[in-house]
Amino acid sequence: MSRPTQLVIVLALLALALPAALPWLKTPFILGTAFGIAALGISILIVSGQISFGHAMFMCSGGYAVAFAARQWPQLDSALLLLVGAGTGLLLGVVVGSFVVRYRAIFFGMLNLALSMVLYAVLGKFFHITGGTDGLRIERAPFFGMALDRDTFETVLLLLSVLLALITGWLVRRYQRSVAGQALAAIKTNETRLEYVGISAYKALWVGYIFSATLCGLSGAIFAIAQGLVTPEMGYWVRSGEIIFVAILGGVGHPVGAFIGAGIFEFVKLFAAAYLTGAWQLVLGCVLIAIVFLAPRGVSALLDAASEKSRGQS
Repeated sequence: MSRPTQLVIVLALLALALPAALPWLKTPFILGTAFGIAALGISILIVSGQISFGHAMFMCSGGYAVAFAARQWPQLDSALLLLVGAGTGLLLGVVVGSFVVRYRAIFFGMLNLALSMVLYAVLGKFFHITGGTDGLRIERAPFFGMALDRDTFETVLLLLSVLLALITGWLVRRYQRSVAGQALAAIKTNETRLEYVGISAYKALWVGYIFSATLCGLSGAIFAIAQGLVTPEMGYWVRSGEIIFVAILGGVGHPVGAFIGAGIFEFVKLFAAAYLTGAWQLVLGCVLIAIVFLAPRGVSALLDAASEKSRGQS
């Protein structure tokens, strides 16, 4: 069994065991898992050499789609609401990606940022539809046909979130090793050569963009269901920055890096906010600076290097 696989198993067991021993950890673990899934989406684009500063718009759209669907059909199952969020991210990714992927580098990043800020402004202005800056509350829906109390509901959501994390991580890994994933990575190294061998760089990046948007839409749905509330802040540029922070922190070499980064981010933020109120952003910034110097390719790359070193010594 490879070291990354062992690490995945350990992280999955920790995500289930710690909240069982300390119930107050359920929500942080659910949100951390959601951040990890969103960071997986960002990592797909980073592999191609592109960074989106506006992918929070897909999280936000997924969250609001859940809110609208839950209000329209109050008895709609929470599992179906997750599919609604992912589907909304996919559809929006198809539309937005059809023209955004024509651009590269800073133009790609800033166009995504501009679109996300348009969505943020629209959600804030149309109060009678979106609830404005107050957002929309989401009543706790049944899970798999069962009406659950809050504690049981969070337990089921945590189990499902961990399962979704494992599935999405496996899918991203398979995608990265496929022809489509290799073509996407080739955009970063030599896009012109990719076109010469008959592979459309536009199509390769568009498919990757849609996959990325779908993961972010699913992440937004988990956030919405876990918090019972969606606000325009979900689509603000700061949230997009946090997703990029998580992806860089964990590293993009292996899907497990997204969840390592999400775990570090969520718990540094949690404890820094508790003990250094008003200065937790400073702590997060220092952590990122330290990671950049100590592990430029992310924490997962640092673990891989340690694993290779131990194998070499043996």
